[in-house]
Amino acid sequence: MPNEHRDKSALLIVDVQKDFCAGGALAVPESERVLLALNRHLARAAGEGMPVYASRDWHPEVTNHFAPYGGQWPVHCVRETVGAQFHPALQLPTSTIVVSKGVGPNQSGYSAFEGRTGEGRAFLVDLMMRGVTRLEVGGLAIDYCVRASVLDALSHGIEVTILSDAIAGVDLAPGDSARAIAEMRAAGAEYS
Repeated sequence: MPNEHRDKSALLIVDVQKDFCAGGALAVPESERVLLALNRHLARAAGEGMPVYASRDWHPEVTNHFAPYGGQWPVHCVRETVGAQFHPALQLPTSTIVVSKGVGPNQSGYSAFEGRTGEGRAFLVDLMMRGVTRLEVGGLAIDYCVRASVLDALSHGIEVTILSDAIAGVDLAPGDSARAIAEMRAAGAEYS
């Protein structure tokens, strides 16, 4: 008989969108390596019946997140554009729950916990509804959106395992990714 109190895990894939991959507007180094690893984790998740979430930046054309409007970043992942699409090599199951974030003109949307599902549910509410107590997290970029999502999950009492083979960082300043990993581990995330 299965243990009724066993932690329920879900896989969260953060922002594996064309604009963050090779040739995109804000390409993350080593994004191609991350795609291969994520597809292995997706296959394992499917075999284990694990829910899969995929977060995405879904920005409006004009947002204070973008450099032309006072923000830090080049224009990227504008909703309904090719750059905002999930990378075509990412093998997301049809049951994937998409979480859109950064949707307003004043929303950066670094954390998946700022996003909503297609049904309009806050990410945290959807996790609670499904009884998810643990997230396995991979994607882009470790020093921004992965970091923010992991720290928010931990702050809500959700256990986190960072998939070390399935992450890559921007490293605007040398060492940003390593510092982000250290910060997440210090906050209680497992790193495997």
